Amino acid sequence: MKQYVFYMALGFMLGGLMFSQWLPKLLTGTDIRALSDDGNPGAFNVFRHCGAALGLLCLSLDLLKGFIPVYIALGRLDAGSALFAPVMAAPVLGHALSPFELGGGGKCISTSFGVVFALMPRSRVGLILAALYVFFSTVVKIEPHSRRSMLVFGLFGCISAALLTARGWPSAALGCTIISAAAVIRHMRSREKQSAGRRTA
Repeated sequence: MKQYVFYMALGFMLGGLMFSQWLPKLLTGTDIRALSDDGNPGAFNVFRHCGAALGLLCLSLDLLKGFIPVYIALGRLDAGSALFAPVMAAPVLGHALSPFELGGGGKCISTSFGVVFALMPRSRVGLILAALYVFFSTVVKIEPHSRRSMLVFGLFGCISAALLTARGWPSAALGCTIISAAAVIRHMRSREKQSAGRRTA
């Protein structure tokens, strides 16, 4: 039990490191939250406002903070235990509710990718998440980005839960469900804030 709690705490704290908020401010003096339409401290907004180099750096770090704790935990914990689900979800929840930003966080996309890619090669559900984003960005274009993300994570949660359960890994199925729910809720709240801002403008 103590080991699971340790990796939950580790993942949550790593997830709370808001690289896409802090690095642009530190290196260029840019406040990503203030410049972006959605107020999101995410890698997409860093690409948009600070260029590709800094965007790639922030994207890589946001991926790694999800990947590293889950990858290490896979080698040290029983991934079949129900307690592995919150270990998986912890980096994403840390990103959504950063303890370093007084509960303010991001929309969880990059960190979620990091977590599900850490499950490879045992499970390739991360490729499903990537394929859904590509499909709804190119073949059937869903706009705006927030609506696309809610659809993608909603579908991913259902598909990954079904596949992982069928393949005898219900703890990972629950982890992917929690991650998907967190991402959908963060995007919904962001859209609500944007709508409220337009009404008061």
